[in-house]
Amino acid sequence: MRGIEDAIARLCDPTAEVSAHYVIAPDGKLWQLVAEDQRAWHAGAGAWAGQSDINSRSIGIELVNSGAQPFPEPQMACLAGLMRGLMGRWDIPAHRVIGHSDMAPERKQDPGPRFDWRRLACAGLAVWPEGLGQDHNLQRSLDQIGYPPAMPQYRLQAFRYRFLPTAKGPETEHDRRRASCVAAALKALC
Repeated sequence: MRGIEDAIARLCDPTAEVSAHYVIAPDGKLWQLVAEDQRAWHAGAGAWAGQSDINSRSIGIELVNSGAQPFPEPQMACLAGLMRGLMGRWDIPAHRVIGHSDMAPERKQDPGPRFDWRRLACAGLAVWPEGLGQDHNLQRSLDQIGYPPAMPQYRLQAFRYRFLPTAKGPETEHDRRRASCVAAALKALC
């Protein structure tokens, strides 16, 4: 979307068959479009950690950003405040906070590599284990993390968007070791 007006118009258009609970503008302005206890159509087809129909199991937050630029401070601050409230009201643990690219790696690229997952993790709002693990099979580690079945290159890209945002090219030992670390950290949380 070109801006907040276009985004809200699309999310409120019944013929578009897409909606979200919340929308946050780059300047930090927040709109609630769907009640939290109602189903929104923000995620589309996808899965996470063996669960399908993510729309019925999640609260969708859309950030107005093309992904080509960093997410502005006011937007990230608003997001963090909103997430604190949501996670408290709905008892959502940090390891259950995901992006669209996590649950639908073949279809979605947002929030993309410029999104600051580490910042959210430092605030207790997402996970970001530090370090590297053993050099294990990457696809097995991605299964353990929760990524749904998809072509390997899409799963790798979704993982990198989240945990190795500057990585590019074919799979590396660093990818495998980072995925192993994330999988082990998540296993310890569950």
